[in-house]
Amino acid sequence: MPYLIVILILLVLLFGPQWWAQYTFRRYAKPLERIPGSGAELARHLLDRFEMQAVSVEKTEENNDHYDPQSRSVRLSPNNHEQNSLTALAVAAHEVGHAIQHHRGEALLSLRTRLIQVASVSQKIGAAALVVMPIAALVTRVPSIGLMLLIAGVGSMFIASLVHLVTLPVELDASFNKALPILREGYVSKDDEPKVRKVLRAAALTYLAGSLASLLNLWRWIAILRR
Repeated sequence: MPYLIVILILLVLLFGPQWWAQYTFRRYAKPLERIPGSGAELARHLLDRFEMQAVSVEKTEENNDHYDPQSRSVRLSPNNHEQNSLTALAVAAHEVGHAIQHHRGEALLSLRTRLIQVASVSQKIGAAALVVMPIAALVTRVPSIGLMLLIAGVGSMFIASLVHLVTLPVELDASFNKALPILREGYVSKDDEPKVRKVLRAAALTYLAGSLASLLNLWRWIAILRR
């Protein structure tokens, strides 16, 4: 029984933020007539307003809203790209917030971009090391080599998870120092502002949710290797 409780607590900690974020996005995804344009139209308007005509607005796959600093593109999932919902409005403004960070040369976004590249490389190295480890240990019959590969693999994947936690201030800045003040300038009503805040908070915590989920993936690798 105690083990079951521990497992439930871990599941809540690992998946809770992700579930909550997706629930919040869905809750406020209903199209509203009082919102005059889609998320893509708002993004384009804000980019032009802040003199970022070179930044494009593109449609991407579901649940993959992001700003790409390399191609200078605000990418919105189909519903957020096409619909005029509070979720579309807030997510579009959040991603434009990242474009503003980039446009102004803010150090936080530059650090985030470099860290995400590090995380991507670390995850690949970690996965490769964990796959190669049992083979290397079997062929060489040197336990220390297998141990080194295990440490390298687990360490690399842990670093990738930690990187997402470090990027949280960048996400909070995009939501509450960039998007929210802009949306308050007549883009959302006073009644809708608390709802928009919730969506902006969910958008900011998306990377945190991904980090926690990646920790579960790390635990799976460890469980497999223990067999």
